[in-house]
Amino acid sequence: MKSSPALSGASVAGTAGAAGARGPRKQDSQTPGRPAPRVRLRRAARLLPLLPAVLLLLLFLGGPILWAFYGSFTDAGLTGASARNPDWIGLDNYRTLFTDPQFPRSLWLTFVFVLGSAVVGQNCLGLALALVMQRASRVVAAIVGTCVVAAWVLPEIVAAFIAYAFFFRDGMLNQLTALAGLPGVDWLYEYPMLALVLANIWRGTAFSMMNYQAALNDVPPEITESATIDGAGGLQRLRFITLPMIKRSIATNLMLITLLTLGTFTLIYVVTGGGPLNASTTLPIMAYEQAFQYGDIGYGTAIAVVMLFIGAVFSIAYIRMLRERKD
Repeated sequence: MKSSPALSGASVAGTAGAAGARGPRKQDSQTPGRPAPRVRLRRAARLLPLLPAVLLLLLFLGGPILWAFYGSFTDAGLTGASARNPDWIGLDNYRTLFTDPQFPRSLWLTFVFVLGSAVVGQNCLGLALALVMQRASRVVAAIVGTCVVAAWVLPEIVAAFIAYAFFFRDGMLNQLTALAGLPGVDWLYEYPMLALVLANIWRGTAFSMMNYQAALNDVPPEITESATIDGAGGLQRLRFITLPMIKRSIATNLMLITLLTLGTFTLIYVVTGGGPLNASTTLPIMAYEQAFQYGDIGYGTAIAVVMLFIGAVFSIAYIRMLRERKD
């Protein structure tokens, strides 16, 4: 027996009414794209062992940074009443710093030192040495590696005194030029930044060399062999195969050596002391002089905070470079 259309409509209406009486249907508690509670709990459990390391970083890294920020807004001194009870002076230290004629000069010298000795010098020379040692015999590679790494493993104060003895007016460099019949040059007085750049290249190239050696070992040899069979020369293989394959190592190395060179103090202080006439006074030297020679801890800390921001800018730029190249 067939049901009438009116009866079917009433049945549908009744079913809809019953559904409405029960209220709206309960939605699924798990939102699409969002992990289940158990998955989130497992992820949190995996991160739990990292908690002590995070706490230690916050204590020994974050704590001093926050204290430095606070100190830069005070008139803290090395001695006297301001050493015991420093007063809050707001932005006075930063106003003084940005109107100090020595600050832009020190900022420029820091840029020259980092660019010349790290970004260009250590990075390029380290890559060149790594390429040479990859193709050299074991004896040559061992000799070159030992000579380069020896400067890096020396204590920084020892390396600084060696550099001073080399560039001094009566030092080794002028002794060698005298043997060639060339007049001597007072490098530390006439060209202090050049001497510092060369000394820092000698001191830190081993770090870049070892980074690039590890990166070059990861380049599949069959790719370069195929390029050689296809007729690609050495420079072509370097440009189109080797460098693109180690580009992430290049960016990482640049970030590390830039930050290390930005804070270089001992080498500059021993070799030139920031002189002559502030001709080699970089920001670390300026901060030290203001804080410990003139006793103005708050002003010196403000310079250190500015250096912290500069390092953060470099770090962000290199991290963005790494992400873009990874994508």
